Amino acid sequence: MKLFFLCLMALAYVAAGAYHFINPMFYKKIMPPWLPAHHTLIYISGVCEVVLGIMLIPEATRQIGAWGIIVLLIAVFPANIQMMINFWNRNNPYLWIAIARLPLQAVLIWWAWLYTR
Repeated sequence: MKLFFLCLMALAYVAAGAYHFINPMFYKKIMPPWLPAHHTLIYISGVCEVVLGIMLIPEATRQIGAWGIIVLLIAVFPANIQMMINFWNRNNPYLWIAIARLPLQAVLIWWAWLYTR
């Protein structure tokens, strides 16, 4: 079962990272305005997600990949906050999803942490 969830996590990060290149405007909408070079950061985070997702598969790189994902999840947390702010300001009916994403980050960090040992 642990292998199944490892593969699921790896696939999820590779897919999410690839989506940065397929639809970068999705991510541009949630970039905090105080960050510079939005497009560059979107592409860098996409590459990081793909590489770190792939690194989860081989045992030799799994720990580094899992720690990298934890760092990445912390680094992109301001985008999740910005998404919530944007939804709040626009009275978006899906505000609840943006709010739910905030504690979900802790769950995703915990899930990655399981593979740091």
